[in-house]
Formats: sequence, C-alpha cells, structure tokens
Amino acid sequence: MADINVDMEQRDKQHHVVVESQEMEKEEEEVKPQKTKRVASLDIFRGLTVALMILVDDAGGEWPMIGHAPWNGCNLADFVMPFFLFIVGMAIALALKKIPEKLVAISKVILRTLKLLFWGLLLQGGYFHDLDKLKYGVDMNRIRWCGILQRIALAYLVVSIIEITTRQVQSNGLPTGWFSIFKLYCWKWVIGACVLVIYLATLYGTYVPDWNFVVQNPDSVDFGKNLTVTCNVRGNLNPPCNAVGYIDRRVLGINHLYPRPAWKRSKACTKNSPYEGPFRDDAPSWCWSPFEPEGILSSISAILSTVLGVHFGHVLIHMKDHSSRLLHWVGMGIALLVLGIILHLTDAIPLNKQLYTFSYVCVTSGAAALVFSAFYILVDILNLKYLFLPLEWIGMNAMLVYVMAAGGIFAGFINGWYYEDPHNTLIYWIKKHIFIGVWHSTRVGTLLYVIFAEILFWGIVAGVLHRLGIYWKL
Repeated sequence: MADINVDMEQRDKQHHVVVESQEMEKEEEEVKPQKTKRVASLDIFRGLTVALMILVDDAGGEWPMIGHAPWNGCNLADFVMPFFLFIVGMAIALALKKIPEKLVAISKVILRTLKLLFWGLLLQGGYFHDLDKLKYGVDMNRIRWCGILQRIALAYLVVSIIEITTRQVQSNGLPTGWFSIFKLYCWKWVIGACVLVIYLATLYGTYVPDWNFVVQNPDSVDFGKNLTVTCNVRGNLNPPCNAVGYIDRRVLGINHLYPRPAWKRSKACTKNSPYEGPFRDDAPSWCWSPFEPEGILSSISAILSTVLGVHFGHVLIHMKDHSSRLLHWVGMGIALLVLGIILHLTDAIPLNKQLYTFSYVCVTSGAAALVFSAFYILVDILNLKYLFLPLEWIGMNAMLVYVMAAGGIFAGFINGWYYEDPHNTLIYWIKKHIFIGVWHSTRVGTLLYVIFAEILFWGIVAGVLHRLGIYWKL
C-alpha cells in the first residue's frame, strides 16, 4: 500500500512537472515575437526603383527623355528619388512597429543613419570619379557633401524619430470612417504641414542677391575666370536665382556642390538641348556654375515623400482586407497626382525635381502609390510573384546592387583589367561588339546593354545571393 502511495505521488509530481513545462512552453511561444513576413510587393517595388536608377544613369545620356529634366518638368529619372523615399517611409512603419523599446529603436535609427551618410559620402562625395579613366581620390576642398544616400539618411532620421516619439499603443482594430487612420496618426500630418510651411516660406521669402563663382570647367573659354550672376530677387524659381541654390552656396560652399547639374542641358545653355553638348555662344554665365540637386532646402521638402510613405505603411498595418487597402491607396494616389498636375499646369508651383517643389512631391508620391498598388494586386492578391523574381531579388539586396551597379564600383573594378589601353576592357568590348555592333546603333545598343548586361545581370547575382541567404543590410 505504501508502495502504491509512493508511485501515485511520483506520478502526480511528474504530471505536475509536465503541465508546468507545457505552460512554460506556451508562455514562451506567446512572448517570443513572431517573425514578420516580408512584403513581396514592397521588395519588388524597391527592386524596380534600383533598376530604374541603373537605367537612367547609364542610358540617360543616349535617351534624354528618360534622363533628368533639365529644369521644370518630370522625366522617368525624376521619379527614382521620390520612389526611394516613399519606400523608406513604408519600411519605417513596418520595421519600427517590431521594436517596442523607444531607446533601442532610436539607437538603431541613429546607427543606420550614420552608415547611410558614410556610404553616401564615399560614393557621391567625389572619391570615386571617372571610373572609366580609373581615377579615384577626392580633394577635401571640393568634396560633395550632399547626395542620394545623404538625403535618404536625413529623411529616414527625421521621420523615424517622429514615428518613434509620437506612436502610441494602438488597438488591432481601426475605428470606422475614411479619415480614421489620419486621426490615428495626426501628429505626423501636423509635423508634415510644418515642414511644408517652412519650405514654402523659405523658397518664396528668401532674398537672393547677386553672386559670383570661378569657372572650373576646362572646356570653357572662361576657365579660371570669376563670373557674376545677377539676381536681386525674391521668390524666383529659375535656375540661377532660387533660394535652394542660394542656401546651398552660403551653407555648404559653392565648391562643394554638384558640378554637372541637369540644367546644363537646358535650351538656355546647350545647342542640342536636351542632349549634352557644347554651350551656346550666348549662354548665360550661370550655365557654367555648379548646383546641388540634393541640397539642404530641397531635402527638407523631400521629407514629405517619406511621410506619405509612412502613411501607406500604416494603412498596410491597420487595414486587414485587400479592398480597403487598395481603395485608400488608389484614391489617395489619384488625388495627389491630380493636385500636383493642376499646380503645375496653372503655373502656381511648377514640377521641379531639383527644387523638390510641392507639386513634384504630389505627382511623384501619387505615382509611387499607384505603382505599389499595381504590384500589390499582381503579387499579393493574384500571386504572380514569379513574374518579378529578378526585381524581388534586387529589392532584397538593394544596397549591394546600388553600390556595385548604380555606384559603378563593380564596373570600375572590371575596367581595372585592360589590355594596352584603359578603354580595352571587357565591358567596353561587350558593349561595342555584342550590343552596339549588332544593332548598328549606339542608342539602341546602349539601352539593351543596360537592360540585359547590367539590370538582368544584377538580378541573377542577387538571386544567387538570396539562394545562399546572403544580404547586405545597413
């Protein structure tokens, strides 16, 4: 009898231990954060944007209609930067919701910002230049402080801090009503409105005096001369006398601005506009001057593109069904497009990428909304992801492809191996004999080379890296 009691007590203890173990495992499962599934349509959109950057950078010279607009207007290349910022905004909303501790989130944001600034200065600061001529190194008196990654870093830092400091514990359900999600994140819209007011007030209220510069282009007959640009205006949006350029010249210094702005292809400057080429004999003096397309004031306006991207990320988080998401995204995208086009056509605020005007924010953000919505339908609803696998692979390793391809590092490395003359490289031979030679057209050959030998090539490389589980993340 005593043995039976002992056995029963042991079984009770074992059962109690098993129950406790099961309960502990259950609690651990509840506490353990669930791995967030990647949004395939967002990766594909990011991959498309990187591919567009490669296309317009390497084929824009032969196809100026896809390159940057010389001044007012909006070509294909002018959508790349806002698309990046819009995607960054969506990623902020999706990523930061997984980090509940504010201090941890802020530290991660600051570290990532510093990494973006480092790579931006390295790639666009002037250290790598004329890679076809195998040149590198930068004169610190002429280093370019601004650039694509620097602008992304600023927008990412500002919008992430806003997202972290203003967020509250939100319920899973979203209150009914079209404007409920705007009310839920009202502080972001208040701050976005403040950004817009500051930008417009500075753009139209800043007095721009006369200014001068030393011509640095050795092709100019005025090389080394000190030229003067006459302004004495306020609220002017023309190339030489706008507040964006004035602030950059005063704060950054004229020697630290981009030396080859798109305005050099404008009708006022170039004989063969919109192609590059020799300047007109009567070209104004400012045609030779530098201008920073990713400058201080324009980068402040660019924050709005990221704010809009965050909003679309919030829609993805809070609205649970496809129809509600698409109705909101498409409706808002069309509204932004219409508003921006009206502002441009009425000459109230022209579309201008280099000034990053409000109409430009509306048109490019509206286009981003519609493009992402299209990918969302095709990929997340119709499950046609296999059609866009190269773009998805590029999007999952966007930083690596950006540095190696768009930054020209890989091409510069390959060009370092040549026979007798730096022009006799593998890349030059492939472009000349396989693409240009076959089509007997520099324009068509260059376009096909960029599509198949660059974009598709990097899509395959990114796919192999994805297969191996290798990603370059900041």
